[in-house]
Amino acid sequence: MLDERKSAILQAVIEEYTETAQPVGSSAVVSSAAVTVSPATVRNDMAALESDGYLEQPHTSAGRVPTEKGYRYFVDNLNQARLSGAQKFQVSQFFDHLRGEIEQVMQDTAGLLATMTDYAAVVVDGTDDAAAVVSVQLVRLGDRNALCVVVLGNGQIVKQSLEFPDSINDVDLARAQGVLAAALVGRTLTNPGVPLPSGTDEVDDLVSNVVGAITKVDNESGRVYVDGASRVANAFQAVDSVSRVLTILEQQLVVVNVLADVVDRGLTVAIGTETGVDPLSECSLVVSPYEVDGEHAGSIAVLGPTRMNYPQAMSAVAAISTQLGYRLSEG
Repeated sequence: MLDERKSAILQAVIEEYTETAQPVGSSAVVSSAAVTVSPATVRNDMAALESDGYLEQPHTSAGRVPTEKGYRYFVDNLNQARLSGAQKFQVSQFFDHLRGEIEQVMQDTAGLLATMTDYAAVVVDGTDDAAAVVSVQLVRLGDRNALCVVVLGNGQIVKQSLEFPDSINDVDLARAQGVLAAALVGRTLTNPGVPLPSGTDEVDDLVSNVVGAITKVDNESGRVYVDGASRVANAFQAVDSVSRVLTILEQQLVVVNVLADVVDRGLTVAIGTETGVDPLSECSLVVSPYEVDGEHAGSIAVLGPTRMNYPQAMSAVAAISTQLGYRLSEG
């Protein structure tokens, strides 16, 4: 643990570097309200912080910048971050007026988080394989076509277009829907119940075709919604750094796995190499799972440079994940 004075100096360096993206000298640290010692003392303490691995000096004559160890100490010793009154109102208004299907809700939530933090925002809606079926509907679209709509307990909606070999009618479709509901409601798509015979070959064929189609839908990785990719790109000067980060954001499975790994390790913030992905070694992730009806349903996160505004990002992610869970639980 650092003593109170060195902690204040490290915090001043991090806050100044977050604001300017330039190495921080002792004169900037002395001007911080939390630092009340002489410039000579600040220089000595900054040298000690560098020796202990909390700061580094990119150039011989330049100021210092935080290391991953410095950021980790700063994050671990932050007081609980809170949104401002205006930000709380913004979040409250957003969720009070949020409408639409689950896909639009997720995308809009990513947009809100990106706007509030000015970083890339990611929302993962979790996997469908553990969510119980709440309802099943069959809608006839044509002589041999129908749409199956399955609503899951985590708020997600699975849609599957179906084409049958023979013509269908509304009566058989309604009977098939009843058989499907009896077999699926309360179970998962990966472990459905066995549909009972209806007594009519036409209805049983419909049911068999529907079950075969909806249980083959790929739901293993969950869906990923990203907003603000250009915001995080603007945080890097090197073109190759921007390219690597944007490439990762385009790979849905990688994003899902990174967030899951961070959460599994018990982290809410992964800094630099802690993300476990080399292209994100200059980035940090702030992650929070959200729950629907008390069950884990997915995660939200912001991705930004390691010099991100951690208090702002952490408070926004925490507040929005909580509100998203409430919203989806309410249906």
